[in-house]
Amino acid sequence: MDLRKLKTLIDLVAESGIAELEITEGEGKVRIVKFSQAVQPVAYAAPAAYAPPPAPAGEGAPAVAAAAPAAPVVQGHTVKAPMVGTFYRASNPAAPAFVEIGQTVKEGEPLCIIEAMKLLNEIEADKSGVIKEILVQNGEPVEYGQPLFVIA
Repeated sequence: MDLRKLKTLIDLVAESGIAELEITEGEGKVRIVKFSQAVQPVAYAAPAAYAPPPAPAGEGAPAVAAAAPAAPVVQGHTVKAPMVGTFYRASNPAAPAFVEIGQTVKEGEPLCIIEAMKLLNEIEADKSGVIKEILVQNGEPVEYGQPLFVIA
């Protein structure tokens, strides 16, 4: 997509009342989201195509380095985002976070807020336990099904 088109779309989103715009053009896809904290839109562009797999190493070619070790797997129940939006750990910037690592939570207790289309959606624990990990930073955009917390 042409950068001038992208700049025009960003300006239109910034000046309008819409919070999010997604456009697919050919194999490219652009998503522009206006955040409420800093009223400036942010554009995300998906890659147009996948890179081909590397060719197998021949006799004269140097050996390919082994793949990087996988991140350690955290044991426990994962709470996933039920919607697309912006993740917030507290009800407002001055308030304390709903939960911290090591805190015990009960089923139905609020864990965070996801803002979607100017609506604040409280996300509750679907299992009782201890918060082992918080996988998203405050103010980050989240996708449907993205892991948010690990409860053990």
